[in-house]
Amino acid sequence: MENQTKEMNQAENTSAAQGLDACKAAVMPTYGRFDVIFEKGQGAMLWDTKGETYLDFVSGVAVNALGHGNPELAAVISEQAAKLMHISNLYWNEPQLKLAKNLIDLSEGALQDVFFCNSGTEALEGAIKLARKYGKKRDAVKVAHLSHSFHGRTMGALSVTGQPKYQAPFMPLIPEVYEFPANDIEALKNLDSSYCGFLVEPIQGEGGVNPISNEYLEALRAKCDALDIVLIFDEVQTGIGRLGTFYAHQSTSIKPDVVCLAKGLGCGFPIGAFIASKKVSVLTAGEHGSTFGGNPLATAVALKGVEIISSPDFLAQVKEKSQKIIQKLQALTDGHTIKSIKGKGLLIGIELGVDVKSFNTLAFDHKLLLIPAGENVIRVLPPLNVTDEEINLFFSKLEVILEALKEDKIAK
Repeated sequence: MENQTKEMNQAENTSAAQGLDACKAAVMPTYGRFDVIFEKGQGAMLWDTKGETYLDFVSGVAVNALGHGNPELAAVISEQAAKLMHISNLYWNEPQLKLAKNLIDLSEGALQDVFFCNSGTEALEGAIKLARKYGKKRDAVKVAHLSHSFHGRTMGALSVTGQPKYQAPFMPLIPEVYEFPANDIEALKNLDSSYCGFLVEPIQGEGGVNPISNEYLEALRAKCDALDIVLIFDEVQTGIGRLGTFYAHQSTSIKPDVVCLAKGLGCGFPIGAFIASKKVSVLTAGEHGSTFGGNPLATAVALKGVEIISSPDFLAQVKEKSQKIIQKLQALTDGHTIKSIKGKGLLIGIELGVDVKSFNTLAFDHKLLLIPAGENVIRVLPPLNVTDEEINLFFSKLEVILEALKEDKIAK
């Protein structure tokens, strides 16, 4: 009887999956997807429509900071949705006000004004507009960004993304945008008073998990101060505890003028924000807006996530787990398959000596979800509350993958 029930359930799942497969043609083909449909998750684990179990160390690309199925977040969503989901920014709402105050307080005096939106790209767009308006007082319109950067896919954010492969199909982009080589202090001599803003990711995620040195950031901060340039930190992937500090810039010795947030801010619920110091906060009523930005439901969820993640004990655990993972990965470094380990906190890059796409496909075949970054790096992005058991499972799967690669080389 038990086997019969199991077979019936499998048949139902297969039928449902086939029905969903028929719907795939309705979705615009703008993503390279694995052929899997996920239906539920818990912590760092995911289950697909066939009942297969996967270890998720992508976390929605650093979005699911507290993993899947978090009961505290689910309770907030249910409670807030029953009360109020959206009212527009013609009026105040309590979760938005509380979240704004928390984000400002957590900046330790660096930032004072918050604008809420729905994504990282939107946050970057707003920050660029702010910098452009700030520079108007001295006719400064140029915007600088770093090589290998990634700031988003809308026309403004794409214009400040230092990766031609993303830009080429959409030329021409917005004018007066210039690229500077990352970590090249000497090149900063080319900055002058015609620039209004400079965008930096403290660690370039999409570009290959490339850290920007503290020495470079200090030199850049000094240059921006001297020329009155707005220094914008893109913390969309690196912020909200990902590096072991609440804000990514708190792991450096400098303070930016603007910080852009999204991804982990909503722990899975769409929300973004850019936060500015009073000095550069020049946008006024009617100059920028977002219909859904700062709605009660999104800000209520983010408020709970921020309360959890900003706890000193929680952040200390992020650092401890990071150290454990990085040390174990370094022990597997052989100079060939794994060449080096880089990153900070729970944004970790494994530099590979093998094809990154093939490695990622092999990981998927072993029910381990990872994500490429740059040309030869695989990103490891577990939830910030990843358990020791999930970390151990990650290394068990990784060792099997490395052994399979070794055997494949021997066979060839």
